[in-house]
Amino acid sequence: MSLATLPHRHPRIVDWGIHIDRTPAAGWLALQLAALVPTWTWMVQRMRDGSDDPMGLLALVALAALAWSRRRELRASPRLGWLALAGAGTVLATVLRTGVGGLPALPPLAAGLVAVLALSCGLLAFLPRRVAALPVAGLSVLALPLLSSLQFYAGYPLRVVTAEVSRWLLSPGFEVAREGASLMVDGRLVIVDAPCSGVQMVWLGYFTACAVALWAGRSDRGFMRRLPMVGLFVLAGNIVRNSVLIAFEGAGHPLAPWAHNTLGLLVLAAVCGAIARLMVPVRPAPEPAEMPIEGLITTQGSRHVDTVL
Repeated sequence: MSLATLPHRHPRIVDWGIHIDRTPAAGWLALQLAALVPTWTWMVQRMRDGSDDPMGLLALVALAALAWSRRRELRASPRLGWLALAGAGTVLATVLRTGVGGLPALPPLAAGLVAVLALSCGLLAFLPRRVAALPVAGLSVLALPLLSSLQFYAGYPLRVVTAEVSRWLLSPGFEVAREGASLMVDGRLVIVDAPCSGVQMVWLGYFTACAVALWAGRSDRGFMRRLPMVGLFVLAGNIVRNSVLIAFEGAGHPLAPWAHNTLGLLVLAAVCGAIARLMVPVRPAPEPAEMPIEGLITTQGSRHVDTVL
């Protein structure tokens, strides 16, 4: 077969391959979204019936904003590794949700976790290589309705840790004893209840870390290196907030509801601000040779004209 006849007599599968390779990113992602409709339906139902807070919508909005802001930079040809992971993850999420053969169906949250990670792989297949993968995966996980599950599994341990550290901080000024997640402060019982566990602050802290890392262009290595500090900032902020509230309760002057909420918002703003600053890369100071010299017109690409008389 000569080169002249090849365009007319090549196998049809070649044409199919060309059409698949030229399919725009929106087409691939729309197909993946359609394949995972049962997962999206479950997520909407769980948010609507009050089983969980709809905070995952913020993560979905952040992912949509990322895709929109990079729409002119999306790859014409996807990265095959990420695309293969997206396809395999989509199939696996379907199998885990419905079960097959002797394999029983898993809880919807487990199947949903695989589904959102598969969606993040599909998005990463078309995003520029410089966009970090870990923050995209993090936002995808945060899109799940998982706050109630986090409260069930991690809420009590967080309350115990918070109560113990608060006891240590308040012991110089009060007579404090801890039992479980409760404190006896100068004879007054103060309970560190579920809202004081800091689960929502954990969610917002990691959301801030992922969103700011993507906005600032932080690499995967830099993001991963700073991730442990995010947890420490959140834990420290929750301990400070609870210690102040317990101190007022123990002194017999509990804060009014508006003051309680204001204190929580101020601490949350401080924690999220510290996390955002942590994720922004430090820009190096310009070299002396690059700094403008007084009295010189220094336009890039032209000659330096001395205006000093």
